[in-house]
Amino acid sequence: MTTTTPGERTDPLQAVRDTPGRGAPGGFAGAIACEWTKLWSVRAPWLCLLAGLAITGVYTFYYASIARINDHPIEPVGNAAASSVVLTQFAVAVLATLVVTSEYATGTVRASLLWVPRRQRVQMAKVLVVAGVSFAAGVVYAVVGAAVAWGAFDGRASFEAGTALRQILSVGLYQALVAALAVGAAFAARHPAGALSILVTLLWALPSMLLGLGGPALAAVNDYLPHGAGDHFVRVGAGAPYAPATAMMIVVAWASAAHLIGLYVLRRRDA
Repeated sequence: MTTTTPGERTDPLQAVRDTPGRGAPGGFAGAIACEWTKLWSVRAPWLCLLAGLAITGVYTFYYASIARINDHPIEPVGNAAASSVVLTQFAVAVLATLVVTSEYATGTVRASLLWVPRRQRVQMAKVLVVAGVSFAAGVVYAVVGAAVAWGAFDGRASFEAGTALRQILSVGLYQALVAALAVGAAFAARHPAGALSILVTLLWALPSMLLGLGGPALAAVNDYLPHGAGDHFVRVGAGAPYAPATAMMIVVAWASAAHLIGLYVLRRRDA
């Protein structure tokens, strides 16, 4: 029996939080399991992933057909799938954004933070689950895209197993990093329109403007934006100004910055 002294404030959840054992709420494994269950309990993730798959098939067929019709130089078949990332990354970004903002819209974020009081643990669980799903989706997209493009290229592409495998894994890793970046942006904005505005600007609008205006200085700036670096990471023979490992680290830096900004907002503001 627990006794309290007069004037002492009690927390009815403290005994639960302090209960030892593998099944205690707030555990990291439990937080991941919870996020995994929540992710697949609604239709939106399935629709996002299927949309990305459809976009991959259409884009890679178009890319390879144009290369064949215009008699472009022979290139690795994986470049078609790598190029489709400019569009398929938004399927992943929307999925990751909804994982966060849907809880703020419905108020269920309060239940999530009540069950897992350590806010950084909630955010990290979401990042790991969504990034893992996005990596798998990116790998599937790359495989399907390469298969579709191979037929459409009709001899205007080359295939080398090592290069193809590297590009497939690179596309998966880039999609995972985009998902991590999107989770951070969603926690910072807390609203789907705000988060998606940030992501569209960063991943598409700003790069398009810089490349559209032209000039080496603006192109150099684009090389250090997430998609600019990601494109150098996933494509082969694109004339990158740095090594693929450097390109990956640039995208990691952007995802990490978004994660930290989102965590700061999550800790500072009430749910």
